[in-house]
Amino acid sequence: MQNNPQSKEHASYKVGIRRSTRQVNVGGVLVGGNAPISVQTMTKSKTSDVAATVAQIKQSAIAGCDIIRVTVNDEPAADAIAEIVKQSPIPVVADIHFNHIFALKSIDANVAKVRLNPGNIGSKDRIHQVLTAAKAKGIPIRIGVNSGSLEEDILEKHGYPTAEALFESAMRHVEICDEFNFRDVIISVKSTDVKLMIEAYRLIAQRTDIPLHLGVTEAGPTKIGTIKSAVGIGTLLAEGIGDTIRVSLTDDPVKEVEVGKEILRSLSLATRNVELIACPTCGRLEVDLFGIMKELEEKLSGVKKPIKIAVLGCVVNGPGEASEADIGIAAGKGVAILYRKGVVVRKIKEEEIVPAILEEVEKFQVL
Repeated sequence: MQNNPQSKEHASYKVGIRRSTRQVNVGGVLVGGNAPISVQTMTKSKTSDVAATVAQIKQSAIAGCDIIRVTVNDEPAADAIAEIVKQSPIPVVADIHFNHIFALKSIDANVAKVRLNPGNIGSKDRIHQVLTAAKAKGIPIRIGVNSGSLEEDILEKHGYPTAEALFESAMRHVEICDEFNFRDVIISVKSTDVKLMIEAYRLIAQRTDIPLHLGVTEAGPTKIGTIKSAVGIGTLLAEGIGDTIRVSLTDDPVKEVEVGKEILRSLSLATRNVELIACPTCGRLEVDLFGIMKELEEKLSGVKKPIKIAVLGCVVNGPGEASEADIGIAAGKGVAILYRKGVVVRKIKEEEIVPAILEEVEKFQVL
């Protein structure tokens, strides 16, 4: 572990160069190093309901999820995790709190990673059992620190959750792993406070070479949670910090994955599928852009081609923006010009806009 905050290896994060870290293998998905940034979510069903949990995992995988976390919080969940792992198309992470037996059962079930804080599972003998079992199977540990559940002595020392307090808590657990020569570690230092979360991750990034799992914990309902996550996760990713992400929403896991993927795409950190661009609309609007975009979103939701589609509703910015997209529409009063790679294809009626775009998408060739 590197603890020099002035280390050249980590100083570059401020200017957006990808932070250099050790690499961890999570069930075949590489995290850290030069690996692509992976997207995670967490199932929200009762883990003991294997069918419902596996269904959520499969839906999340279709949406683009790379790694998925499942709570193992009681005996029925611990009994179910092996079957869930067998049926899952993507790596499964066991979420453990306090109970080392559940961690051992999850490791026996061949989970891809265990999320726990070693210092919270009891005696050193219990910690040694878990780390030894994980190491034997090449299963990494994510140390998950949360501003809402810091250790009492750390809170007493700092007065309230601070970036230094989160860092200190994380390092306490890392040091336990180091004591047992366990290095396959990933860290998260989450908070509902976006500014605090950013500051805490920056400290970890400056002072260690450990891969980071980014997230704003308990971000909230979809609209608010999406904004908070985009600001927090996006800021850090733009600085080169972060190796895997999870957007926490009070919503379906698929929605978390969709938002996470879009955060990566907005920073050109993931391959974009269909990108829909539209003007914000104003009094110059002369077509039903709201209806057009809603229909396009629905009909293009399953298309995996990396296509940039621009639909502009007036003649001021429309021709320029439309001509810069793969497929573009510059609309006027009841009519529109269809562009393909900047070249005018033909004039169409308003009611032909959606069918024309769908036809162009069908014909579009990815080079």
